[in-house]
Amino acid sequence: MTKSELIDRLTFENGALNKREAELIVNTIFASIGDTLAGGGRVEIRGFGSFTVRERDAREARNPKSGEVVRIPAKRTPFFKTGKELRERVNVL
Repeated sequence: MTKSELIDRLTFENGALNKREAELIVNTIFASIGDTLAGGGRVEIRGFGSFTVRERDAREARNPKSGEVVRIPAKRTPFFKTGKELRERVNVL
């Protein structure tokens, strides 16, 4: 599902919202999650999952084409862990 499909579905399932309002809601939620993660925080949505930031150490790697050693700097990456309810929903056979 894409962001625009999510907006369309929100508009369809809730007759009180028009497309512009649904887009504002979706953008606000995504911006809030992004801002919290950028600040080093954690976002938990019960039954869905949690978003955290993981620290990656600096390391050395090899360029597969040339074999040259390349230095990769330390970085922070977002990480998502599914909640129990979502895992169970996905694993229904």
